[in-house]
Formats: sequence, C-alpha cells, structure tokens
Amino acid sequence: MPHTNNRILATASPVDLLDLRPRLRIVELQQGQVVAESRQQVSKVYFPHSGILSCVVELRDGGAIETGMIGNDGEFGAAQALNNKVSLHTVTVQVPGPASVVDADHVKAVAQSSPEFLSLLMKYEQFFLGQVQQTTACNAVHSVERRMCKWLVRMHDLAGSELPLTQEFLAQMMGVRRTSVTEVATQLQNKGLISYRRGKVKILSIDLDQYHACECHQAVRDLYAEEFLNTDGPKSPPDPGRPRTL
Repeated sequence: MPHTNNRILATASPVDLLDLRPRLRIVELQQGQVVAESRQQVSKVYFPHSGILSCVVELRDGGAIETGMIGNDGEFGAAQALNNKVSLHTVTVQVPGPASVVDADHVKAVAQSSPEFLSLLMKYEQFFLGQVQQTTACNAVHSVERRMCKWLVRMHDLAGSELPLTQEFLAQMMGVRRTSVTEVATQLQNKGLISYRRGKVKILSIDLDQYHACECHQAVRDLYAEEFLNTDGPKSPPDPGRPRTL
C-alpha cells in the first residue's frame, strides 16, 4: 500500500518523500482510537489514507464538539512537531482505515532541511485553520439539518457513502442533543437522502445532501483548492545539490 494514498505525501517532492520513507510505516487506525490527547505533547504525525480523524474540543461539563475533520487530504501532528507544541484538540478516529505514521522529530528534521516540505505543511495548516473557523461560524448560525447535511457531504468527500456512525456520536460531534439528531435523521431518510440502520449511515443521494447543506461545505472545498492549486501531483525533483541536514 503506497504512502502516496495520502494527498499531502503525494504532493511532496520525490526528494522529501525519499527522506521521509525510511521512518514511515503504515498502521490500521481503529474506530474510536485516540491518537492525541488535548494539551498533551504530540509524538507522531499521521497521514490518513482512507479513514477520518476527528478533532474535538472537550468541555468541563462533559460536552464536546467537533471542530475539524482530517482525511486523505491532510495530516495531523506536523504543525505541533515543528514547534514542539501540544495538541489543542482531542483527536480520535471517526472512520477507521490505514494511515502512514512517522515520528514527529523526523518530520521536523525533514521540514528544517526542506523549504518546499515546510511550505507544504504550512499550506495545510492554513487550510485546517480555515476549516475550523468555518465550522465555528456554521455551528453558530446554521440549522441542525443544514449542518448535518454539510457534515455528511464532508464525510462523503473523505470516506465515501457508507459511514459507521451512531446517533450518539453524531450528536456529540455536532454539539446538539441526540433527540435533535434523531429527528433530523428521520427527516433525511424520508426525503431519500440517507438510510440509517444499526449504527451505519448510507448516503443515498450526495446531490440532495449538497442541495440541503449550508454553504460551508463548498467554502471548505474552495479553501482547499486555493491552498493547493497547482500542487495536485508530485513536484519535479529539486536541485540535487540542495543540502540535506537530517
């Protein structure tokens, strides 16, 4: 299974990928697995291939809300690795799947020796910050139905049409009551957007989901395109004389 199933690694230059490869390994992330605790040091950087990582802010009263999703379009841990910082979120596996993982110290070493790789990581960090800001605005002003449809569209982009989700989990991620999720999920089933059974959601019509979603899903897509325009594939190898200080 190639590491380039992750779009960040696929976008990295051949030289940078070569520097990363000896320390990269592929792991299977399990649903519910915690890959980072809030306010704890980050020691690993994850590049998902097909699953989804969920970044969650936890509150003292036990409540929680999701602020961002990371799939095969991104990574978690690189920004923290560069500055020896802690995670600002609890990061859990929302949808299981394989991921490339590497020690944070090695990512830092490669980034310090490669302006191209550092720039790539900073572009993703800029995108992720924009996603968090868009999610914050969405949670504040949009209805539960429109938010749920937006959330399903984002998950479809990252993981496909069949998703292992319980209503309890969905309610927590959206920061709403389970009764609200149950009511909206029933409405979406009646409209033919989704089917829901035994903790699994199947998106029946992504077009209808997009139609009923708020504009935030498209805003996130547009932001990603802006940050990664002209970087859809591997770059040409840099000057072979560039010094490497790993």
